[in-house]
Amino acid sequence: MPLKDALLPEFDHEMANTRKSLERVPEDKFGWKPHEKSGTMGWLSAHLADIPAYVLFTLAQDSFDIAPQGEHPQPAKPPATRSAILEAFDKNVAAARAAIAGAEDRVLMQPWSLLSGGKVVFTMPKIAVLRGFVMSHTIHHRAQLGVYLRLNNLPVPSIYGPSADETGM
Repeated sequence: MPLKDALLPEFDHEMANTRKSLERVPEDKFGWKPHEKSGTMGWLSAHLADIPAYVLFTLAQDSFDIAPQGEHPQPAKPPATRSAILEAFDKNVAAARAAIAGAEDRVLMQPWSLLSGGKVVFTMPKIAVLRGFVMSHTIHHRAQLGVYLRLNNLPVPSIYGPSADETGM
């Protein structure tokens, strides 16, 4: 079985669950954050919408520098509406899925490096990057978003089983 055939069902499942979480984010809470060092709910939602696009540069390149020439990464301005976030997420998921579906095993096993200021942060096979830097990264931030929703008394969607909001508990 090609590696992509093992990866795609997991990717589809995690992206569907992420979309359910993003659908719950109210625009009037985009500026809310639980702590001064935390990102806002709008930033976190926009970041979740962007992560699937990491698939594209992972498969097309051998490395990516998050802070070229020693500069700090500049966060993109988050979309102003939930529908814009969902539109960006859907676009990025579709492009990422197509890229994974077209990837050959030899490409998925090639090394890929994350750089910061030209220095290697880590190097892994591209398939490990897709699972860690894309899917696990998404799961991590989706869990953060679930906490943000809960702290705002907003319903948390079912992810791997029923949530308290969907079972009436």
